[in-house]
Amino acid sequence: KVEEVLTDGRRIITFRNGTKKEISADRRMTTISFSNGDVKKIMPDQRVIYYYADAQTTHTAYPDGLEVLQFPNNQIEKHYPDGTQEIVFPDHTVKRLYSDGFKETFFPDGTVVKVEKNGDKIVVFSNGQKEVHTAQFKRREYPDGTVKTVFCNGRQETKYSTGRVRIKDEDGNIILDKK
Repeated sequence: KVEEVLTDGRRIITFRNGTKKEISADRRMTTISFSNGDVKKIMPDQRVIYYYADAQTTHTAYPDGLEVLQFPNNQIEKHYPDGTQEIVFPDHTVKRLYSDGFKETFFPDGTVVKVEKNGDKIVVFSNGQKEVHTAQFKRREYPDGTVKTVFCNGRQETKYSTGRVRIKDEDGNIILDKK
């Protein structure tokens, strides 16, 4: 290895394999440049920033355990010490994955999707409508109070805000229409 001490106090160490390590004059920051183009920076606040040249991806590890990945398509992933992950997609959709299996996704149009670890899903649309999906049924709730439920056997039940109830069998035949 070759070590240089520059007039400003920085030290540069060059290794046989082409790797270069630069240490700041105050010794608080280190930059390692690898021969494959990767760069690792150890910052004064103990953040470690690693740039993967081939993937054009930056991985930042914070002292508190937070890890942030930034991809070339502007997707950002945050991995929290408690196991929670947050992904911000290029279209500004945000997906959160919790360590207990719960997931929620926030879309740019205001739609929110929440998925329980048992697979039950709740979709809240920006227009005020809400859908609930379970293994037994799918239900749509409208802002006016109307509720339409489709059961796994195909039976449909619609309860209107006026009090009217309409039930159809699995073939679509009306079996009850109470006004």
